[in-house]
Amino acid sequence: MKIDETNIDIIKHLREGRKSFKRIADELSIAENTVRSRVNDMIECGFLDICGLVDSTHIPAHTLIFVGVKLSSMDLMNKGQEFSELRGVVSVSVITGRFDLLLLVLLNKDFDILKFYTDEVSRIKDVQSVETFVTYKNYNLRVPYIL
Repeated sequence: MKIDETNIDIIKHLREGRKSFKRIADELSIAENTVRSRVNDMIECGFLDICGLVDSTHIPAHTLIFVGVKLSSMDLMNKGQEFSELRGVVSVSVITGRFDLLLLVLLNKDFDILKFYTDEVSRIKDVQSVETFVTYKNYNLRVPYIL
């Protein structure tokens, strides 16, 4: 599927969550059916997923952390996929710099940093080191509620 400027404009409008296809169409000066069709096409090809996101700072007893992971192998894509399947992991990025992967992890009072490392990360081979970054405040960061 080719992603053109109209698709990108539609996606920008979808960031507002509950904005109707009609309102998006009116603001972009295109037909409502065009918006609906393009959104459905982007969903079907796997380019777009529509979900509810939350500001984690408003969820009582939850903490959002970033985890830098240094691997002892260069199997970055497969290791990234393995990490993405761990409980609490919101996203995984393959990055440059002193870490190979950067995880975004949502924790709560029953699933804390220690449980994340001992129950989840310990199952993955080739982890050389990790570093945890605890967030105190987020600006414009919304995450899917996954726990």
